[in-house]
Parts: sequence; C-alpha cells; structure tokens
Amino acid sequence: MSNYHSKLESEEMDKLFEAILSLKNSEECYRFFEDICTINELQAMAQRLEVAKMLNERKTYIEIAEATGASTATISRVNKSLNYGSDGYNLILERLNLK
Repeated sequence: MSNYHSKLESEEMDKLFEAILSLKNSEECYRFFEDICTINELQAMAQRLEVAKMLNERKTYIEIAEATGASTATISRVNKSLNYGSDGYNLILERLNLK
C-alpha cells in the first residue's frame, strides 16, 4: 500500500473509492457513474483524460481545443496536474498504454 495521503482523504472518500474499485466491468461502471454523476460531470472527466493523453503526445493547446472542445483554461489545468499534481494522470496513462 502506498504512503500517499491526499487532501481529500476522509472516511466518505475511502468508501467511494472502495465502491469504484468493486466495479467489475464497463457496464457496471456505466450503471454506477450514471447514477452518481451528472452527464456533464462524466463528460468533463472523460474530456480531461483525453486532454491529458493529447498533452502527453505533445499536441498544442489549439489542436487539443479543436479535437476535444476543451477550453484553454481546462487544458492549462490538466497540464498543471500532469506536471505538478499527484501523478494520477500519468499513472492511468501508463496503465492504459496511452503514453
């Protein structure tokens, strides 16, 4: 187990992440996330992951904005997280072989 401690850490957050980790496939993810999130929240998360992937591919902000519809503010925020965040994007990009 990692020694990483998040500012978000709480009993409620632990339960949420345990729930997410218990999901077994894409269908279960769709079912759970459609209930717990709004469509806009889910689309925003998917967009941010795509932005992270494209930033890793060294695409320009203009290319990313055109391809994803993300604002430059969103692209900048994702870029900041990639470079100075908790390494969550990099972890996922590596695991999904999106780097």
